[in-house]
Amino acid sequence: MVLVDLSDPPPIGVTGPPGVVVAVGEASTPDGEFWLDTATFALTEAEHEDRRRVAVESVDETVALLADRCERWPHASAVCDDVLRAVDVTGPALPGIITESLAYSTLQSGPEFARWLAERGPAVLPDIADPVVASRDGATLRIRFNRPKRHNAFSTDARALLLEALTVALLDDTVTEVVLGGNGPSFCSGGDLGEFGTFADPASAHVARTRHSPALALDELTRRLGRACRAEIHGRVLGSGLEMASFCGWVSCDAEAVLGLPELMLGLIPGAGGTVSITRRIGRWRTAYLVLSGRTIDASTALSWGLVDEISQTGAA
Repeated sequence: MVLVDLSDPPPIGVTGPPGVVVAVGEASTPDGEFWLDTATFALTEAEHEDRRRVAVESVDETVALLADRCERWPHASAVCDDVLRAVDVTGPALPGIITESLAYSTLQSGPEFARWLAERGPAVLPDIADPVVASRDGATLRIRFNRPKRHNAFSTDARALLLEALTVALLDDTVTEVVLGGNGPSFCSGGDLGEFGTFADPASAHVARTRHSPALALDELTRRLGRACRAEIHGRVLGSGLEMASFCGWVSCDAEAVLGLPELMLGLIPGAGGTVSITRRIGRWRTAYLVLSGRTIDASTALSWGLVDEISQTGAA
């Protein structure tokens, strides 16, 4: 990780990816604008509408946290930065999804993910019936994650059932509204950690992610339905849960929800389309901050950033 001040002059003769660059300071100069555009993100202790900046309670403490995490997970940190710079959020989702998945598979083969697997040890994945349930009410299709005792942790069988339900909506033009939610105390707490490491090989995992992608289905439904493809989120909204919800045309967030991207602690990056969906909503800078810092944000911050569209009082189902 490289730390720069916004008043620093731009580098000369630098080629290749800049890597993780964290900017500090408040300079409003041409040099400052260069670093705001170039840096992974800029830290400040004052609130800013500029989404290239992230307001934190203590810049010094956050820099120390980021330096420690980048040192512990250097490969995942660098790959995260590379992917976020490469994804074109103004274009179709598919190229971004492919880029993200290839990077994710690369990290699945790396030492940082292997270290996490070794530290985790053997895991037992419970057999839970109906991890996703869907119901039709007129023109509305309601889809709900249904593993409440595990905070709706996302598993391979849940992905298959979610994609099946979304495909129904894609093929049936009498479905004019899709509502994605979660039963129990949380919307979705991210990928089921007990399932990580069970893939046959990273190449097969990449093919599965990109050929059977709920993210692409949600993206297509949002293009067709707009705000009528919506997510109602509450409780823990982490990792893949946040990534999928962000593809929806409208996200309603419970006031007590907690949102974040914890994948770096596994030696990985978001792998359910978040480098596209979340970056579309809040920019690559704040997306990088969520991944690299591992910090969560509350509903109010998510609303001010544009990560969600409204705060509700829906609570758990």
